[in-house]
Amino acid sequence: MDISTTLAGINSAQIAQNGQRIGLNSTYGLTSRPLKEEALSADGTMFSALLDSAINNINTTNSYLSDAENEKLKWALGETENTHDLTIAMEKASTALQYTVAIRDRLLEAYRELMQMQI
Repeated sequence: MDISTTLAGINSAQIAQNGQRIGLNSTYGLTSRPLKEEALSADGTMFSALLDSAINNINTTNSYLSDAENEKLKWALGETENTHDLTIAMEKASTALQYTVAIRDRLLEAYRELMQMQI
């Protein structure tokens, strides 16, 4: 993992793009509709797009957590003396986990509101 790849933020941007694709906004929560209409094509529904994006976000977050754990082990075993890669991997994992938890919390809040509605 070198600094240019890390600063490019390819995977962290992917998390944000997945959220935007299904209509999530980090500031305002759910928006009125997803940004890309191909997510709603005849092959799938909005729910399947939401589920696929959530799975992708969880997989990306797990990847970051795994990378951070690997960097911790390398540093603890003395295989590397570069603390920059360790710090970067830990911050990326922390940010991805915070974003994932925030999305989960907003979805649970929306679910609770739906369950409290009277028909």
